[in-house]
Order: sequence, then C-alpha cells, then structure tokens
Amino acid sequence: MTNLKFCEPDDIPSEFLKYNKKITQLEVGKTGKVGLLKLKLESDSKKNKTVVTDQYSQVPLYTQKALYYDEALPNMAHLFIMSPSGGVLQGDRYRMDISLANNAVSHITTQGATRIYKMNSNYATQLININVGKDCYLEFIPDQIIPYKNSRYYQKVLLNVDPSASLIYSEIIVPGRVAMGELFSYDICYLKTIGQDIEQKIKFIDSCMLKPKNKNMNTLGIFGKHTVLASVYILAKKKYVHALNQKINSMLKNNDEIYG
Repeated sequence: MTNLKFCEPDDIPSEFLKYNKKITQLEVGKTGKVGLLKLKLESDSKKNKTVVTDQYSQVPLYTQKALYYDEALPNMAHLFIMSPSGGVLQGDRYRMDISLANNAVSHITTQGATRIYKMNSNYATQLININVGKDCYLEFIPDQIIPYKNSRYYQKVLLNVDPSASLIYSEIIVPGRVAMGELFSYDICYLKTIGQDIEQKIKFIDSCMLKPKNKNMNTLGIFGKHTVLASVYILAKKKYVHALNQKINSMLKNNDEIYG
C-alpha cells in the first residue's frame, strides 16, 4: 500500500491541527483511506490520438478507459476520475499525479461532484500534481466541491506547465447541501493552487480559506449576495494572453450574475 506521507500535502495549514484526532472507525492510513491515481498521457502518431501510456490507481481513486467523442478534436483523450466511495470521508488522504508529454491533448473531469462528508474527527486532504509538457494541451475541469455540515477539507494543486503548453484548470465550491438546509455549515474548506513552469518557477499562488462558522460568508467582500465561488486558471503562451484577457473581461462585463 502507498505510504501515507506520500499522499499528504507537506504543508497542512495550522487551522487543521485542532482536528487531528484519532478516528474511531477506519483510521487514517488504513486500506481504503489513502487514494492514489497516477496518469501519463502521450500522443500516439500511429493511432493519431492521445493515449494513456502509464496508469496506476489505488482505491478509492481510479479512472475509466479514455474516450474519444469530440468530433472537433478527435485526437483528444477524455477521462473521467471516479471513486466507489461516493465522496471524501474523515481521515481520507488523496493524491493525483497527472502528466502529459509528446503533444498530448486531453480533457479530464470527474464522475460527479466531490462530496466532502460530515466529520466528527480528523479532516480530509487532496494533493493534485499536474505536469503539462512541451506543446501539450490539458483541460482539467472537475465537478463542484460540496462541503457537508462540519466537514474539513484541504486541497493543494500544483500546476506545472511548459511555456509552449496550455492548461485550463477550474474549481467550483458550493455552499453545501442546500436542499438539506445546509448553507455554509462546514468547518473549513481550504484550497491552495500554485502555478509554475516546468522548472518549478512560480507564476502565481492562490489561496482560498473559507471558515463560515467564524465569519459571515454573506458579508460584502466575501460572497455578498452570492453563494457559489468558481475559479478558472489558464496557463498559456504569452501571445494568447492579451486576447484571453479581452475575452474574459467582455464576458464578465456583459453578465450581471458573474463577478470577478
């Protein structure tokens, strides 16, 4: 079984230390509590499409066979990340390592929302390492994160992108199980995203720590009248930056429901 330390972020925020308590059910590090997914994708010139050349998974993380259903991009490999557990439980430690090489083109998403279940002991973490090599293109668009009542979740994402490559990564946080009357009822949801080049020269660090029991999320400067937070990160060649900025600003300007 994979070493627990390997799957944990190396910078657990101090805000989580008070929750670091022994679990009475399946303990941290036991089988089923440490999920690992490793994927490598490369372009296959003979098949004229991107294929998975290396794959390793440890339950509760795995992925299905690559699909090719985009008629506009027939060489793009579409992958769905899945989990038989249905969500993230207290004490879970997940890690994903995804790399693209040799002109690979891929779209990766999840089977559904990332549900962070209610917790009374410990917390959950997820570490995601993405490496996009020379002349590769990746869309990593997971479904929304739903933090349940009393949940505690830390996610660290490392985006390593070659200057000649392009990456689109997004994440969405909803306020909880609204239909069940849970609106900002979780303990803490902490997301850290780091963008850097392939030599690990940092381009940006974006941290978002939400503690709704300590701070009213509906105050001005946080969510205001809104309840959903969506972030999109685009790392691309410099020649595309100006056009991207204009397009994004135009979309924000003409939509009263989006603020950014």
